[in-house]
Amino acid sequence: MSLEILFIVAPVFLLIGIGYLVARFGLLSPEVGEALGQFVYVIAIPVLLFKTLSTVDLGGETPWALWATYFGGVFINWTIAALMIRKVFHRDARACAIAGISSSFANTVMVGLPLVSAVYGDEGMTALLLILSIHLPVMTVLIAVIMERAAQSDGVGEGSSLRQTLKSVLKSLATNPIVIGLLAAVVWRLFGLPVTGILKDVLERIAGTALPVALLSLGMSMVAYGIRGNLIPGILLSSLKVAVMPALVFCLGAFVFNLSPLWTSVATLTAACPTGVNAYIFANKYGTGHAMSSNSITLTTLFAVLTTGMWGSFLHMWSG
Repeated sequence: MSLEILFIVAPVFLLIGIGYLVARFGLLSPEVGEALGQFVYVIAIPVLLFKTLSTVDLGGETPWALWATYFGGVFINWTIAALMIRKVFHRDARACAIAGISSSFANTVMVGLPLVSAVYGDEGMTALLLILSIHLPVMTVLIAVIMERAAQSDGVGEGSSLRQTLKSVLKSLATNPIVIGLLAAVVWRLFGLPVTGILKDVLERIAGTALPVALLSLGMSMVAYGIRGNLIPGILLSSLKVAVMPALVFCLGAFVFNLSPLWTSVATLTAACPTGVNAYIFANKYGTGHAMSSNSITLTTLFAVLTTGMWGSFLHMWSG
């Protein structure tokens, strides 16, 4: 692994480790960790996204190929994971859906933003922000629809119609702080409004807290997950997440959709990020796959300390 890439990636995971140790040894209470997470999610990250997306220069690039590259990898990896859990472990449809989420829902906000910022700087952030602009809506709608259909297939739940499910999801997205930040940036750009003076200074001060606090709060939240039973499915799903999904995204970007080396690299490194906590949230909501999702979150975060550096080194050599 390139030492240069290792030194760039290491601080990201060191901050997660510091957050974990702070919570594990009780230096800060769980309530503080939750408050930090809320600050990041409700204020700091939306401000960072707004500040960056409202002024970013796309350089003539179009996002369609980037989206096809990233979400093509998501859908292929999801299908592989779901089939594996169904055919090998003989789990029900809801567990297969949780497996799909655990293997493909990357932590693009808490880990992706700091990681891409550290490795590729502002130029790389453009591609990541384009992924983020539809990542939450697409994944939330996809997960909700699949989970509702899986619940019906397993004969549990109230069996909401597709229309009811979509209405509920869209209502939730309309009040999501990250979605609001992204939409505000789009409106700001459409009207050609400047980000200067006092506004720019305030936004930069808030945005400057987003990435380090996000990593610390993520580390503190990891105490709640840990390793549970059914370890083998968790290991397999984690391997799909940090190894197979980035490989799929890289191949799609480099050889199918012919993205620029920078955008291919950013999409691949984003795909290599560990599993987001959304996997456990949905497992808890639908009453299945708790251990599988918890193990995936914990293991992918541990694996990513090494694997993101390996992917970063590979991408650095590939792009010259």
